[in-house]
Parts: sequence; structure tokens; C-alpha cells
Amino acid sequence: MKKIASIVLNNFVNDSRVLKECVTLQNDGNDVTVIALHEGDLKEYEEVNGIKVYRIKLKTRNLPKNLIGQIIKYVELSYKILKKLTGKIDIVHCNDLMPLPISVAMKLLTNGKTKIVYDAHEFQTETQKLQGKTLRKKLATITETILITKVDKVITVSEGIAKEYEKRYTIKKPELVLNCPNYYEVSKTNKFRELFGIREDQKILLYQGALATGRGIEKLVEAMKELQKERDDVVLVFMGMGHLKDFVKNEAQLNKNIHFLDAVPPSEVLDYTVSADIGVSLIENSCLNYYYSLPNKVFEYIMSGLPVIVSDLPEMKRIVEENNCGVAVEISTEGFKESISNLLEEDLNAYKKNSLAAAKKYNWEIQEQVLLNLYRDLL
Repeated sequence: MKKIASIVLNNFVNDSRVLKECVTLQNDGNDVTVIALHEGDLKEYEEVNGIKVYRIKLKTRNLPKNLIGQIIKYVELSYKILKKLTGKIDIVHCNDLMPLPISVAMKLLTNGKTKIVYDAHEFQTETQKLQGKTLRKKLATITETILITKVDKVITVSEGIAKEYEKRYTIKKPELVLNCPNYYEVSKTNKFRELFGIREDQKILLYQGALATGRGIEKLVEAMKELQKERDDVVLVFMGMGHLKDFVKNEAQLNKNIHFLDAVPPSEVLDYTVSADIGVSLIENSCLNYYYSLPNKVFEYIMSGLPVIVSDLPEMKRIVEENNCGVAVEISTEGFKESISNLLEEDLNAYKKNSLAAAKKYNWEIQEQVLLNLYRDLL
């Protein structure tokens, strides 16, 4: 039995990818622990799906969020994690860039006995949050450039990001572990129709996930407002949370073809998803990370047997076109109007059938085999 610590610098409340990875590794006979950040009234220690979770409480937590404050907090966090784990684990599973210096320090302190799996959930140095922050981006790039050569295995979430990492850092191409849900036998529900009084002759578009800028939400709303004047056989349901929540709620109150539902627990998401007719997953091309993104929502829609409308970006477009389970569209009001109207004139049952077929490829039971083979090779 090998001891594995998965370090993730969030509160580990809704991190489905990390949880699935940990459960997979533990079911394979390893002793797995998650190290996360403490927030609010969360427990410092608990077990989640049989996985031990330790949340690190920082005395410096309330320091300003400027660069100096963040550095001081990071030093305290690093000290506490290194004190807790150094010499006591065999492998550290490093989720994203922030825990990477801590992971490499742990490896050096054990003379290389502790192995590192670097799991880049995004294109770490090309994210939206680093746009316009020259110093932070430069520090992130230098850190990843130097430290990625010290890790033992690299994982990422899309083909485009994997190729960029291979080229940029002259490393072996990272393994792909896609953000797919567990395989789910679809059983149609009518949750949205019952909740909002949607007629049987109306098709339900579903946008689920982050209600944030960069997701085409404002243009999608505008398209629905214009479509309302032309046809009443389609409605849009937003399900999620984020800083655009109040905007979406207000538009739902003003427009009868727009509805809003707060985010539901992860365990209930697919029960709602299957009650829609078409899934919408949009990312605007505002940074290289978004350009190569492949959101888990795409796979959730596919798992639920929905045709999918996605952004005209390479990774998302490739999935829907290779499997003929949806359409890729330009993010604009006119683009949405045209694609929605065209899709409603097509045979949705054919798209649904193709989505269900694709779900047999894009599920966690397939993806976890990549993860297990990687770990077995490392060990």
C-alpha cells in the first residue's frame, strides 16, 4: 500500500475531479489523503467518500490579497504542509501550479523518495485571472518552467493544452485525464417542466455551471429576448451560481422564455440535466486557457443524452463534430439565434442517440484507467 497526498489549494467542497481521482486511487489499494484550505466553519478534518481530508488553517488568512500578503500566507501554508507530510508519503498529487513549489520542496527534502504527479487542471500560465497582471504571470511562468522538470508525471485536461506543455517545456507529452462524470444510465425526468410550468411542446435549452463573464451569458440572454418575438417553442434555463447570478435572475423575471435555478448539489446535477432537451456550454476566446478548454459540462450533457451547443473553439468543437452530437457556434447574439433556430429544425433524436453513444467513451470509468496506468508505471 502506497501513501498518496493530493494537495489542492481550495476548500475541497465541490472539487469533483480531485474527489474522483482520490476514490479511484484508494480503491486501487492506496492510502489517500487530501490536503486542502480551511474556510469558515468547515471541519479541519473529515472523511469524504472514505477519503481523509485535512484542511490547513492559516493564522495569516486575513492579510490583504496583495502580492506581499499572498506570499506571507503561502510561506505559512508551505511550512505547515511540509511539516505534516515530509517523509510520510510516497507520492504527492499536485493539483495545479500553486502547490507545485511545496511538492518539489518535499521531494528534495526526501532526496527524491517522494514522487510527484503534476495535475494541471488548466493551462496554468495562460488563465483569465493572469490577464493584465504582468508580474504575477511572469512569476507563474518562471515557476512552472523550472519546476515542471522536477516532477515525475504530468497530467492535463485537453489535447491542446497537452501539446502546448510538450512544446513549451520540452517534456514528454502529458497524459490526458478528461473531466468526465461517472457513467450514468439516463432516466428522463421532468424536473424543469414541473418547476417552471414549461409546456411539452417547448424545447428546453440548459446552461448549467458558472454564471460568470467570458461565458457568453449576456449575448445568450439577448438572443433569447429576440427569439421571444419570433417563436414561443423554446425556453432557456440557467442553473448555477456566480457574479452574474443577479443579472440572470432579473432577466428571468422580465422574460417568460428565460428561467433561473440556483446551483444544486453535485450529486443531483444530472437528474436535472436529463430534464432538458439541449445543453449549452460556452467559453469566450479571451485567453489561451479558454481557447483550449474542454469543460466538464460538455461531458455532463453528453452523459445525459443531450445535443450540445458549444463555442467554436478547437477542443469543444472537435468533441461535438467527431461524435456528431451537437453544433459549434460563434459567440454572438446572431450566432446564437441562428444556431438555436437551425437546431430546432433538425432531428434532435439523432443527436441524442449520438450523445448516448459518445457517453460510453467519455466517462470516468474510462478516464480512471489512464490515471491508474500512470500510477502503476510510476510505482
